[in-house]
Amino acid sequence: MTDTQKAIALLRQRGLNELAPLGVVLGSGLGSLADEVEDAVSIAYEDLPGFPVPTVSGHAGRLVVGRLEGRRVVLFQGRGHYYERGDCRAMAVAIETFKAFGGRTLFLTNAAGGLNTDWRPPALVAIADHINFAGANPLIGVNSDDRFVPMTHAYDSHLRTLLRHAALDQGIELHEGVYMWFSGPSFETPAEIRAAKILGADLVGMSTVPEVILARLNGLRCVAVSLVTNFGAGLAGGDPTHAETKEVAAEGSANFKRLLRAFIRAYDPAHA
Repeated sequence: MTDTQKAIALLRQRGLNELAPLGVVLGSGLGSLADEVEDAVSIAYEDLPGFPVPTVSGHAGRLVVGRLEGRRVVLFQGRGHYYERGDCRAMAVAIETFKAFGGRTLFLTNAAGGLNTDWRPPALVAIADHINFAGANPLIGVNSDDRFVPMTHAYDSHLRTLLRHAALDQGIELHEGVYMWFSGPSFETPAEIRAAKILGADLVGMSTVPEVILARLNGLRCVAVSLVTNFGAGLAGGDPTHAETKEVAAEGSANFKRLLRAFIRAYDPAHA
């Protein structure tokens, strides 16, 4: 029995016959949304075979299933990062379990450094595309032709349109840009930030890209939003720290939650 099969068996034991079609990965500053879920079933990652146990403050490491805005959702309260154990497949079993047990769409969130100085923290930015600057890939070692995953439409245009409408409905300014994945855990140097801008990035961060690749391998549609917590190193006085990331993410969490809730209300599984 695989870890995914074991995880599904445990979910059944906890009274779940399936998961919801929409899953949300809660990044830095958004974890408290899981406490707002109604009729919640909460399971620690450490109890789910193959799920990552986060080592980063602000990432609780719980799977929470319940209702938000009257709709069933799955919340991944925290994620596993590549930099924690050198494993970019950290979220593989979690994503496989979600897909195998009813998942269709994955909404990813993160805290990121901003390269556009007009987007002042805590700006919200929909990710339109990404650059895998880390060079690692979670599909290395997948010994079948399934590993050749097309990434042209990694960030679903229909879901981004839905997201923009949700932002307009809430009066929230939502930008759109390209996210560049650095492995971390050290922050980027000013030279790396200059290189990222030349290569066309608008955001830099240490997550999300491996999860999107894994999600696309599993046939899930993806939408993703970054909360800009700081300017990149050397830009407008940018000298990022983890403390700053957590502080600004908390400041921007109210708008981020409103955006997420509006998206959940507008999301239609029948067309996902």
